[in-house]
Amino acid sequence: MTSPLEQKKIKITGPSVVTANRTWDGVVIYRTPSQGWSDDLSDAAIVRTSDEARALLAESIADDVGAIGAYIAPVDIGDGGAIEPGNLREHIRSEGLTIGLPVPA
Repeated sequence: MTSPLEQKKIKITGPSVVTANRTWDGVVIYRTPSQGWSDDLSDAAIVRTSDEARALLAESIADDVGAIGAYIAPVDIGDGGAIEPGNLREHIRSEGLTIGLPVPA
């Protein structure tokens, strides 16, 4: 993962997406394969190599549609193809501040 200012240091170790926040409401958004933005992670373009990530990030930064600080974030892809945030930070960004804890047995 990297910030837009550090594009030369892009290194990904698994499936990743380009994400940002909208300027006008702060909603988490994801870059889509059709060069748009969506607030649904399942619509996100998945990149698997540094070159793909670098290209999608550059395209996202150049697309001045009110996205703040586009960057690359890891995702997990489940057996059924469901895309989930790949780390705790991204889970909090997409789901909000409350994370369900396991219920004691």
